[in-house]
Amino acid sequence: MNILLKKDPKGEYKETEVTSMLLEDIAAEQKDEYDFLLARVNGIDTELTGQIQEGDRVELLDMRTHAADLVYQRSLTLIYITAARDVFEAQGLHGIRVKIENSLNKGFFTRIIPGANADEETRKALSNAIEQEYIDAIEARMRQIVEENLPIEKEVVSKKEGVARWKEYGYPEKAELLAKCEVDDYKATFYRIGNYINYFFGPMVPSTGYIKLFELHKYRRGILLRFPHYSNPNKIPEYVDDNKIYGAFAEEHEWLGLLDAQNVADLNRTIENGGGKDMILLSEALHEKKIAEIADMIKTGSKRIILIAGPSSSGKTTFAKRLCIQLRVLGLVPLYMGTDDYFVERVDTPVDENGEKNYENLNALDIDLFSSNMNDLLAGKEVDIPEFDFIDGKKHFGRRLTRIKKNQPIVIEGIHALNGKLTEQIDDKEKFKIYISPLTQINIDTQNRVPTTDARMLRRMVRDYKCRGHSAAGTIRDWPKVREGENKNIFPYNGEADVLFNSTLAYETSILKKYAVALLEEIKPEEPEYSEAVRLMEFLRFFREIEEEKDIPNNSIIREFIGGSVFAE
Repeated sequence: MNILLKKDPKGEYKETEVTSMLLEDIAAEQKDEYDFLLARVNGIDTELTGQIQEGDRVELLDMRTHAADLVYQRSLTLIYITAARDVFEAQGLHGIRVKIENSLNKGFFTRIIPGANADEETRKALSNAIEQEYIDAIEARMRQIVEENLPIEKEVVSKKEGVARWKEYGYPEKAELLAKCEVDDYKATFYRIGNYINYFFGPMVPSTGYIKLFELHKYRRGILLRFPHYSNPNKIPEYVDDNKIYGAFAEEHEWLGLLDAQNVADLNRTIENGGGKDMILLSEALHEKKIAEIADMIKTGSKRIILIAGPSSSGKTTFAKRLCIQLRVLGLVPLYMGTDDYFVERVDTPVDENGEKNYENLNALDIDLFSSNMNDLLAGKEVDIPEFDFIDGKKHFGRRLTRIKKNQPIVIEGIHALNGKLTEQIDDKEKFKIYISPLTQINIDTQNRVPTTDARMLRRMVRDYKCRGHSAAGTIRDWPKVREGENKNIFPYNGEADVLFNSTLAYETSILKKYAVALLEEIKPEEPEYSEAVRLMEFLRFFREIEEEKDIPNNSIIREFIGGSVFAE
């Protein structure tokens, strides 16, 4: 039969004759450089165990797409949990619980802890950091499970039965979350490998043999589960210790303990019990405390060039301006500026592989002029700081003649701020580098995490609509290009930072939900972004909304996205 087939994220649909109705067979026939993990059939993400009909529009997805990347991560997680359970039970240790905590070191930071049903011997075995011999045994068992290519079986049950199962299995937070799901006829999807079964929010691969690349590393008191990055699906990235990011997540974990919000069930319970206001105020106070601490570090170190960078929708502008206020509290008078005024003339802007002007390229900035201006300011000279006119594409001078005092810091925000090449002509002793990102720690439950990229995309989606009149479909469509730019220009340099500021707020998804769902519902089934909209709405339905926004201060980072910011231009 004939279908419309697309098998490359940047390709087009082509009429193709296929000999099987089963997606897995079609994926095997069409395999090229990368393994297909998922299909998008008439706009709906469909597991490869599904079937198609004549004339269907089928897109085969490999790990380079966000949806298939998540399929790989979920399937690997199930294999990991299954293997860990097998290893410990073989030692007579029962009732373990594997926690998938957060992204780290191009993988997940995980911990193995005693569950509610664990016996005393298991609790004793897990009272200290896990031993390397257990990690080696788990990885060996994982590779055995993959080699055996065991089926990953799917079972869909009613919400009532799902709740009963989780109570029986000793996962009260999963049972509570499912019981309070706002959709009465919601179906709970369980996946099984052998005799181990778990509940996951999203599709899986058909069998374990699809998950070929992974590795385990002992890290602190836990285990790193590492896997390929979507930018290169056939290789595990080089190991780099993201110790600052680990520290930020550890700090966020402590903050969530203070907020009594370790997972979505905790968050929802707090909101339902009238604790939303306290959660907002305490979250904001923790942010302010951290910003004040960073200001203290800058003054103590007598730093004068303060460089701030982070991925899209991190809240860089609000953070920078709040930092300036805290510096003023310490008696300093910072000069705030961005790097955009140092763009080269538009005619000199470098182009990308498609011949389009690439404003994110470091060479789109006049580095020599920037360095000369900064060094002259540090030397106490008067400087003619340019203003870049985005209409005529040129720098204009004579509008901002500026001189600073001896101890006056310069706060600079820009995507290349942590790239050493931007400031290599400036003395290192003057520089203080800050990386900012919303590193989401609050997860749906023990094994189902909230990807940081989803948290940022929700922020951007709401801001794009409220401030720029863009649709949710437009934000979703542009997101892969945004992430591609971040992978080149921002993420490689986060290790250069002197300090990392985690801009996430525990309550923010409960605020963003009402805006985001309304925007996502506007995306029609025939639009390419529909499947991603469905995935995000499935995720958002588990969060209780905070309707009232009056308790959110006007200098909050979330105000940068929902409106009402005192820093809005």
